[in-house]
Amino acid sequence: MGIGSPTRHNGGMRTPRLSSPLARATVPVLGGIAFFGLFFLGLWLVAGVINNRADETSEIGNKVFEVGKVDSMAQAVADGGPLLFPDLRSPDGIRSVVLDHTGSDPSVGWRVFYAYPADRDSTCLVTHTPDSREFIDCENRTLAPEQLMAPDNVRPIVENKKTLYLDLRGLITSATTTTVSS
Repeated sequence: MGIGSPTRHNGGMRTPRLSSPLARATVPVLGGIAFFGLFFLGLWLVAGVINNRADETSEIGNKVFEVGKVDSMAQAVADGGPLLFPDLRSPDGIRSVVLDHTGSDPSVGWRVFYAYPADRDSTCLVTHTPDSREFIDCENRTLAPEQLMAPDNVRPIVENKKTLYLDLRGLITSATTTTVSS
């Protein structure tokens, strides 16, 4: 690879020219590889900086959880009982929720409960009895979904009578809010 004799263009201005076919083929390719290598290195560095600044209490994350299509979710509840979602978004690990459906219309009748009895605190988590509408709590009591704690800050959302979501915005706010007393 070498630079051949310069040629004259435009009134005596000399421009270098690659003389061998190998040099004319490889120099542009190597230049392109170097450019894209530096470009992707820059993107990698930016992504690393952004990723290091995000944490689990960040407001960047999703606050609405997509459960699925209302028809299939209603059928899943009808077949196997209410759906238990363990600890969807809370940092304390005790905010598991139960999603229940009643009625024949899949777009209405959705209810959400916390996964602990209404007459106990959040340390008494329940387990679902498969293929039933029953839960067993920490004291071996059998409970119906209505006996679970009803949250005031988590709600089901049905969008366009097709997609079911759980709105967890209230759960995130209540889990990350601290009370200061004087």
